[in-house]
Amino acid sequence: MSPIRALSRGVVGLAATALVISPAALLPALSPAARAQALASPAAASLGRQSFVAAAVRRAGPAVVTIDTERIVATQAGPGALSRGLMSDPLFRQFFGLPQMATPPAQRTERGQGSGFVFQADGLVLTNAHVVERSDRVTVGFQNGQRVEGKVVGLDPITDLAVVRLLGGGSWPVAPLGNSDGLQVGDWAIAVGNPFGLDHTVTLGIISSLNRNAAKLGISDKRLDLIQTDAAINPGNSGGPLLNADGEVVGINTLVRSGPGAGLGFAIPINRARSIAQQLVTSGKASHPMIGVGLDRVRTAEGAVVEGALIASIQAGGPAERGGIRQGDVIVAVAGRPVRSPADVISAVDAADVGRPLLITVTRAGVGQQLQVVPQALVQTGSR
Repeated sequence: MSPIRALSRGVVGLAATALVISPAALLPALSPAARAQALASPAAASLGRQSFVAAAVRRAGPAVVTIDTERIVATQAGPGALSRGLMSDPLFRQFFGLPQMATPPAQRTERGQGSGFVFQADGLVLTNAHVVERSDRVTVGFQNGQRVEGKVVGLDPITDLAVVRLLGGGSWPVAPLGNSDGLQVGDWAIAVGNPFGLDHTVTLGIISSLNRNAAKLGISDKRLDLIQTDAAINPGNSGGPLLNADGEVVGINTLVRSGPGAGLGFAIPINRARSIAQQLVTSGKASHPMIGVGLDRVRTAEGAVVEGALIASIQAGGPAERGGIRQGDVIVAVAGRPVRSPADVISAVDAADVGRPLLITVTRAGVGQQLQVVPQALVQTGSR
């Protein structure tokens, strides 16, 4: 089993601890009289009672929602299914003089729960694709107790993002969107969501790392560079916002690590989510460019890893082969930007446009070459 689980499934959790610093600890250089006067001031009293977290949650909290889903699935026949089928056949029962009986149901309802947030006042909600995929009914719950039916506008399995439209009139509270490109390791991170069905739970941590490639986490079917945080994230937080200190959404909580190293959470950067959401609203799906190569790290004869991305495999007739790339080539730059690892190539291709030539610099037998490759759309297999 993968050490990474989608947050709407599985059970993982660590207790979160908070460090409280008293106003007195912030005034060590003052005389006793001056310190007493400072602590008696309204500002110091406010510092002792409130925090930036409370202000951030007040700003974004009303737009954070619970997403309940229902899915009708057919039941599989088990032992005794033949005899049950005969016993429920009206002609069989009439022939043997047995009383008629109702046909037992051949389906059941599966229920799930996740989180999300309103990002447009006309009722558009952003969440994870795995929260709403294959759902037959979506119900969105607000902090004030209001519950509204929702409709899945579109979902993208590649980035695990989905957009749900609220089926109701009026203007809805909106969570302000921040800039995930401006994040730094050590910045505050506030996770808001509904873990284990506990509505509007808030946890605090920091940004632990940036640009964590999903492939390094054992997730091969996603194209994501994730924000890593130590803010407590648990099953049910999926799709909920990761806020900065100003109460702006900088990420969408999507993964939690269970087993060894538990307590690590991961979020999709909001800048990436914003562009995918726009595609989902416009066309119901997202387009992902691809060039048709398999990549690996470049190693010396002694086994040391060096910069670049080795073409380990190539799709026959794909964009890379048509553009002149060959197996064994080493990509050293894409669109003029140096390549340090395969993750750099993936990020560069993902940022490219489908159908627009992309300049790729490779070395072949020690000789550099510049080639033009035209990315094509990745064919997705996902279900609503």
